[in-house]
Amino acid sequence: MSGNVLYYGDNLDILRRYIDKESVDLVYLDPPFKSEQDYNILFAEKNGSESKSQIKAFEDTWIWDEAAVNAYAEVVQHGPEKVSQTLQGFRTSIGPNDMLAYLSMMAPRLLELKRVLKPTGSIYLHCDPTASHYLKILMDAVFGPINFRSEIVWRRTNSHHKLTRQYGPIHDTILFYSKGENSKFQLGFRPYTKAYIESRFTKQDERGRYQLNYLTGPGTREGQSGEPWRGFDPTTAGRHWAVPASLRPFLPEQGKKMTSHEKLEALYKQGLIVFPKKKGGQPMYKQYMGPGVPYQDMWAYQPNTHDVLFGSDGCIDEDVKYLEHEDEKLGFETQKPLGLLERIIRASSDEGDVVLDPFCGCGTTVSAAHGLNRRWIGIDITYLAIALIKHRLESAYEGKVEYQVVGEPVSLPDAEALAKQDPYQFQWWALGLVGARPVEQKKGADRGIDGRLYFLDEPEEARTKQIIFSVKAGTLKPEYVRDLRGVIERENAAMGVLISFHEPTKAMRKEAAEAALYHSPGWNKKYPRIQLVTVAELLSGKGIQCPPSKHANVTFKKAPKAKRKKDQTKRLPLY
Repeated sequence: MSGNVLYYGDNLDILRRYIDKESVDLVYLDPPFKSEQDYNILFAEKNGSESKSQIKAFEDTWIWDEAAVNAYAEVVQHGPEKVSQTLQGFRTSIGPNDMLAYLSMMAPRLLELKRVLKPTGSIYLHCDPTASHYLKILMDAVFGPINFRSEIVWRRTNSHHKLTRQYGPIHDTILFYSKGENSKFQLGFRPYTKAYIESRFTKQDERGRYQLNYLTGPGTREGQSGEPWRGFDPTTAGRHWAVPASLRPFLPEQGKKMTSHEKLEALYKQGLIVFPKKKGGQPMYKQYMGPGVPYQDMWAYQPNTHDVLFGSDGCIDEDVKYLEHEDEKLGFETQKPLGLLERIIRASSDEGDVVLDPFCGCGTTVSAAHGLNRRWIGIDITYLAIALIKHRLESAYEGKVEYQVVGEPVSLPDAEALAKQDPYQFQWWALGLVGARPVEQKKGADRGIDGRLYFLDEPEEARTKQIIFSVKAGTLKPEYVRDLRGVIERENAAMGVLISFHEPTKAMRKEAAEAALYHSPGWNKKYPRIQLVTVAELLSGKGIQCPPSKHANVTFKKAPKAKRKKDQTKRLPLY
């Protein structure tokens, strides 16, 4: 894969059909699970005969139904032995329930993700404490315990007050595994605290602030590291020469082929070693501040710490702050902050690498990867998510992102097949073609409205008006136009649009024409109050008649403008 790709469909199918073996450098996934259910409901026993329910946008559908039973059987019968045994163990311990369904669905996906990862690749699995302990066991079975790297605790909210005999659940877990021992990894740094710097690094030269630290380590050694140097014998103090790793950048080739005394001489000539003024003392080296404190496995934004960090106006871990009312929050229920993904992507990939998110939702991973000059693959099972990602990339990068979408209809036969296979997905796809968003999908609760598009009119007053959408994939009837007209009046909407697969009848066109025109005071232009548009017309490039969408459409919140970033840190050699 040479470019960026968004895939619509089941990620298991997409991975198997489209993603090549060992073609991905980094995987991040945040698979949904109903973590806020009552414990007894979560583990409610079911007989496995329940049919697979309709997948709905932004909802978890992991239930012990026929699909879950089949997924369990496939892995147990044909999967790797350790993974098969692990799933069987789960069934013995927790029984056939929603959690087992979740694990049964995750197992084949994790196996496919391992297949597509390069030998130097890594995977970050984001979950919450409801399932993290099960998933860690499953990840051990798939990737091997030896490839477990970290269990990161991320603070996902400030506080949680809905407590019932428990402490406030305010964190998520991110399980970090590599595919092998040679995985890419560059540790990032958090700024030091002012108190630490001002109390320890009290000296300064042309290189910056520093403190004096020991050049020796505890215990005596034979060989050159225990021999005297420039009149100083470390053995007399029960120590030996030990040049710290922080001084390697000052040595030729990081000091790999140098003896202890050669290292000391090279450092001394650069003015990095200070001799004691008092008899009996030992030489010390200048320890400079360095980039900061290496990230640990707890990522917790600390509010109200603006004056704490040295050389920074931000709070502790502000780059991974949970989303509250920030501009980047787009209204997606489980949206993660851009900084969280940027930290992960910087740590475990290089520019030009491929980053994959198989549950890409509103596209935070995709946007972060693009901003850091990585190639990316996003997969989602709803057209609404694909539409959101398109809109996000358009607004964040001003339409300068090149990518392709695989799996969405590009012809009438494609659209017809989608309408027959999944009416809801057809509806979301059709609404996406005109920049509208669907209403909440509850049977019988849409009140004749399939979608809405909001636009600004009368700019001086910044008034928001709406266009109502009705989507029909089947046979058309004249009353559909009359119904839409009634909804427009009831909702006090500016216009209404009926999107149909088939050509509207003459009676329908006459009914629409009788609805008169809508006059836009902001744009001083008239538009048909009721418009009839076919899927064929939309596919050919025809849009709806309304105020210019680039300036007036406010249906989706625009993502903040982003700039592609250059990685400033270089990978350090591992010793």
